[in-house]
Amino acid sequence: MIRLVLAFTLTLLATLPARAAIDIQEVETPDGLTAWLVEEHSIPFLALELRFQGGTSLDAPEKRGATNLMTALLEEGAGEMDSQAFTVATESLAAEFRFRSNDDSISISAKVLTENRDEALELLRQALVVPRFDADAIERVRGQVLAGIESDATDPDAIASRRFHELAFGDHPYGSVSDGTAKSVAALTKEDLVNAHGAALARDRVYASAVGDITAEELAGLLDTLLSGLPETGAAIPDRIDYTLEGGLTLVDFDTPQSVILFGQRGLKRHDPDFFPAYVMAQILGGGGFSSRLMEEVREKRGLTYGIGAYLYPMDLSEMFMGMTSTVNARAAETVAVIQDEWKRLEEEGVSAEELERAQTYLTGAYPLRFDGNGRIANILVGMQMDGLTPDYVRTRNDRINAVTVEDIKRVAAELVDPEGLHFVVVGKPEGLEATN
Repeated sequence: MIRLVLAFTLTLLATLPARAAIDIQEVETPDGLTAWLVEEHSIPFLALELRFQGGTSLDAPEKRGATNLMTALLEEGAGEMDSQAFTVATESLAAEFRFRSNDDSISISAKVLTENRDEALELLRQALVVPRFDADAIERVRGQVLAGIESDATDPDAIASRRFHELAFGDHPYGSVSDGTAKSVAALTKEDLVNAHGAALARDRVYASAVGDITAEELAGLLDTLLSGLPETGAAIPDRIDYTLEGGLTLVDFDTPQSVILFGQRGLKRHDPDFFPAYVMAQILGGGGFSSRLMEEVREKRGLTYGIGAYLYPMDLSEMFMGMTSTVNARAAETVAVIQDEWKRLEEEGVSAEELERAQTYLTGAYPLRFDGNGRIANILVGMQMDGLTPDYVRTRNDRINAVTVEDIKRVAAELVDPEGLHFVVVGKPEGLEATN
């Protein structure tokens, strides 16, 4: 389920508003690190975002879950401070730190007041460079992870996601859950966590951004101090893997009144010349709101579901074109048939001028208003860097959306949309469906 949420989140970069107020500076530190900065001195507050490329995909096959557990332990004590002391020190400075991991990255978010900035970021430095991994903290957080794994084992959404990725990516890290299995997590040792730390948190893969009350010179010095204790290089990032799952239908028997339906096919790289036409096309097919084709056909006309979506899912090492919905078991077969019909209609007909105009208005208008606040902007700027975008993207993005034509989408739909390659994973007790594998 985490991957599905992430997939929707990744599309946010393509909806960043063209805000003239965002003046992005590129900052190079004396030690050779690069960061993006948006100065905003009206409020004595700083949001700092760090992202380390590689993420949980760096786990050794027999140590799956090590990076996830390690990341969760970064706030559980550092240097001379145990977990409780670290928490008290952080709260006394009114600082906020968040540590998160996914398949492709580890993210560290910090929000600090200007008056406490140096002290707060010294705490963050210790969490990054000298985490303690105390035995009691390891067991407490391990228990939390194991509880999550146990919960996912009975969650139809999580079951569908896990099965689809297994089918699509096999032995590649993308083919298994980043949290690990109950067996692999239970076996992890402190040494495994130390190794995962050195593999994932390295200077050769860090991206940084800052938004708020700080100058370029101050940021340069701050970053060098913050990251200087980390190793220069980390573990090798895994090879790319092509999505090769053939079309068909996989059934996972599960006793629930509703069937979860996850569907997908090969996708498109973020830097493909046709990404923007494909992105607008995906919005028309299954984007947010009630105006998408899938919402119209599956929910509005037939009442088969409360919600359905489809989206491009470009990852660092592969890419997919995905969708998800759920429906009562008795109507699962009808739902699958309607999705297949809409996939085929898009491939054959493309979209109308009215649909294109509506999607362009939506993508360049109301939706970007959600991107507000220093922390959100810092998060988006780091994502832009990891995607290889340039700072002027915030000014050119809307123009690229508006430049998409009906002809562009028809061409891309004919090349990308693959009804025969669409694979469904259905979790539940669906009526009228037979597995093809």
